[in-house]
Amino acid sequence: MNEEPQAATVRVFIALAPPDDAKEELEQRLLPAYAAYPRMRWNRIEDWHITLAFLGELPVTAVALLGPPLADLAATRPPLRLGLRGGGHFDERVLWTGIDGDLEGLHLLAAEVRAAVTGCGIPFHGRPLRPHLTLARARRHDTTSAVEAAAGLDAFTGRRWEAGRLHLVGSNTGRGPGPIQYRDIRAWPFDGAK
Repeated sequence: MNEEPQAATVRVFIALAPPDDAKEELEQRLLPAYAAYPRMRWNRIEDWHITLAFLGELPVTAVALLGPPLADLAATRPPLRLGLRGGGHFDERVLWTGIDGDLEGLHLLAAEVRAAVTGCGIPFHGRPLRPHLTLARARRHDTTSAVEAAAGLDAFTGRRWEAGRLHLVGSNTGRGPGPIQYRDIRAWPFDGAK
């Protein structure tokens, strides 16, 4: 019996990434939570990002179509001034820190990114943007760790930074054991980014 070859796919999203020093500032604030909640699945600091559009599994050929419109979009947009602030949780299991700064510009950028995606013929049915950076996930049946860790971030206000690049990111979700890891497929600087 002949089997049809399956097209290669990749799980992708479009995001912004805080600079290393902003991530390190938050990581220092999280040290007590790391010690208090070691059973949480903590995201690697190098993978922290702000998702603008989650696209899921796409054929590699579709991913290639995204490059030119995202490059054009980045080339016409100024960098955004953002910061990391506070904390919260989704469904008592997902710990996050919030985003502060030019939120109007962030929402506009997300809308433009999503329009570029659909302009490539890639269906996008994502949720409305809720600007955040995911830090960790509690294990099933653990409804206290994320809630308590979020309370520890209430007073956190990180320094402001410039989001200077738009990232097209691939992940290894569902491809073997271990934590989720991300890699830039491509990244484009915003106009005037340092």
